[in-house]
Amino acid sequence: MSRSKLKHLAIIMDGNGRWAKQRGLNRTKGHEKGAEIIRDITTYCAKQPNIETVTFYAFSTENWKRPKLEVDFLMRLLDNYLKKELVTYQENNVCFKAIGNMEALSKKLQERIKTTQEATKNNSDLTHILALNYGGRAEITRAVNELIAKGKKEILEEDISTALQTPYSDIDLLIRTSGEERISNFLLWQLSYSEFYFSQTLWPDFTVEELDNIIEDFEQRNRRFGGV
Repeated sequence: MSRSKLKHLAIIMDGNGRWAKQRGLNRTKGHEKGAEIIRDITTYCAKQPNIETVTFYAFSTENWKRPKLEVDFLMRLLDNYLKKELVTYQENNVCFKAIGNMEALSKKLQERIKTTQEATKNNSDLTHILALNYGGRAEITRAVNELIAKGKKEILEEDISTALQTPYSDIDLLIRTSGEERISNFLLWQLSYSEFYFSQTLWPDFTVEELDNIIEDFEQRNRRFGGV
């Protein structure tokens, strides 16, 4: 049996708040620690010859329901993260992209995203995607409406795949941390034949060593894609 190859990894980063609560800290401390783990995992993935893309679920369309102080902090954290991590992207030849509805974000943050994407667009060792104000249903709906607006009378699967914000490749492996076992409206179209791995580890405690073990597990799986 040939080993499965991991080209596109997707991660739902869960458990920041619980990690902070266990330590008697404010939830924001969990988010700060979680941002550091994104850097570690991105750097690791950039050094793996097979991994072409890693997509992180950073902020969903449902996350606006959280307390305003927490949401405001997350937006500032993201802006600071992109500002600081530009060096990391350049040093590791990483191309940064963002998916989701950017219009709801502040003008400052939108500009930071555009600047970072432009500065890293020619990097080629890894594409690092952050899903921001993202929802899988919204992405599919938007793609279909765009195709209708272009005059498509019959919409095929390949049309939708091309119109999505993430036409890079389907997801090979989805990891969700913290023990939760659901996909929470994340990359619904792209996860059709993905392998899933649910880790009990809270995201701020997630390590490259655990990721390495998960990838080893993935490579032993026999992906049949509906065949036998």
